[in-house]
Amino acid sequence: MSDQALFAALAGVTTATLTTVLLKKGLRKVWMTGAMPMQPGQKRVVGRAFTMRFIPGREDVATPASWASPRSTRAAIEDMPAGCIAVIDSMGIREAGVYGDILTARMAKRGVAALVTDGVLRDAQSCIATGLPLWSSGAAAPPSVAALHFVGWQEPVGCGGVAVFPGDVIVADTDGAVVIPSDMAQAVADLAVEQERLEAWIMKEIERGVPLPGLYPANEDTRARYEADKAAGRA
Repeated sequence: MSDQALFAALAGVTTATLTTVLLKKGLRKVWMTGAMPMQPGQKRVVGRAFTMRFIPGREDVATPASWASPRSTRAAIEDMPAGCIAVIDSMGIREAGVYGDILTARMAKRGVAALVTDGVLRDAQSCIATGLPLWSSGAAAPPSVAALHFVGWQEPVGCGGVAVFPGDVIVADTDGAVVIPSDMAQAVADLAVEQERLEAWIMKEIERGVPLPGLYPANEDTRARYEADKAAGRA
């Protein structure tokens, strides 16, 4: 299946459902701690991870002059393909913003789908105003070099306690951001779409007054009723 079809399927699936599906597949840590939407009601986004990594700042290298280096956040932005989701590992440090409004504006102009970080952003309101969907731990006024040093992009990172590899599929919504390993994405999407369908049917059963035991999780009898309703177009 193409990325377009895969992403369209995942756009209808909550991160809550995805964490359950991935848990059943043996992956417990897929939700990035601290990466929450900066705007209420943020629309769900799906895309491939473009990874970036910071380390703790050190005074001899974490300087404003480093912003002009060939290995800089600016250079990384110019390497981002349209539709990607920038996943920024800043080790959860909240003393300095990884990005500000000028950088997020450039990302929006390049067609980047979203920014996800376990750190914080500066110029928060102006960043939001660029229209780039943002997930972070909040806001801080100091620039990145006050506490961080940027070291590279498109390599494995740890964001919010989660291992993220370039090209992994990221889904982010009002509950946060989840990573799906690239080679599992199609299987996870298929299971998640079916899980959403089943749970929508279960919600209708709850509205009818059906008690929870045997309904959620569904036992064999419940699944048989669900399959019958699905075959008849009622689920």
